[in-house]
Amino acid sequence: MSILMSQIVNGLILGSLIGLIALGYTMVYGIIQLINFAHGEVFMVGAYGAVGTATFVLPTAVTTQWWFLLPIMIVIGALVSMVVAILMERFAYRPLRNAPRLAPLITALGVSVALQEAVRVFYPEATAAIPFPSIFIPGALVLPIGDGVPIQYSGILIVVVALVLAFALNTFVEQTRLGRAMRATAQDRDVARLMGINPDRVIVLTFALGGALAGVAGVLYGNFYNFINIDMGFQNGIFAFTAAVLGGIGNIRGAVVGGLAIGLIKSLAGQYLPGGGAYDYVWIFVVLIAVLVFRPQGFFGETERVRA
Repeated sequence: MSILMSQIVNGLILGSLIGLIALGYTMVYGIIQLINFAHGEVFMVGAYGAVGTATFVLPTAVTTQWWFLLPIMIVIGALVSMVVAILMERFAYRPLRNAPRLAPLITALGVSVALQEAVRVFYPEATAAIPFPSIFIPGALVLPIGDGVPIQYSGILIVVVALVLAFALNTFVEQTRLGRAMRATAQDRDVARLMGINPDRVIVLTFALGGALAGVAGVLYGNFYNFINIDMGFQNGIFAFTAAVLGGIGNIRGAVVGGLAIGLIKSLAGQYLPGGGAYDYVWIFVVLIAVLVFRPQGFFGETERVRA
């Protein structure tokens, strides 16, 4: 029982992190139908921006106080990723907005590689895993189940922050004027323009929000695992894209539920299914294929209507 609960806890923590990254994928696709494969690198860049700030900018008096360092690094990570996402949209994707769909897709892959190499050049230590400073309470909360189920405080932070940000984003999209503009642009960009909405501003806002969420996820990832590396964006980006598709790409709640599902599948399959941890990736995509065969729109996606 203790092992099962431990795996469920690990899956929920990983799933919350993946869901936070997946929000960026699902928002961008919902607005402009672009699969932004460079979003994983936006997540990675935010983590490196926060580490670089803590290492080279902040004084020791700040870096030794977690309660002071935590909000600073989260804000820095979010800002760095937000700026990168905005620049990416302005110079890589906007010129190709009316191009065939293959062009922005290939561009996204090129931007992904370019960001990885940029980090490698400007942060030589990025070729190997680098330590991430502790920015939250060390230790764990032990649940009185079986022999005890420990939950790292940094893992609890991930779950709480992910759920709060997802709820805030959903509330923003559903209940604010800018959120209504985003939904109108997603439904029909030309009609939205006739109603006085500037689609370019809405798209920039979408990239900015998605980038900020990815930056926060990058900082939380580094704090939980105590290290970051240059490949973290690709691996977690694939998981996040899979979560967005599984939950129904374009749906905010679907991205979170898909992330939690991916986290639980990876954790439980690695423990209980044939092949163990060596085949956990296989089981993730087996489940994805099975879901898409019987429900192509994902858990929360809507069936696409074909207009006559």
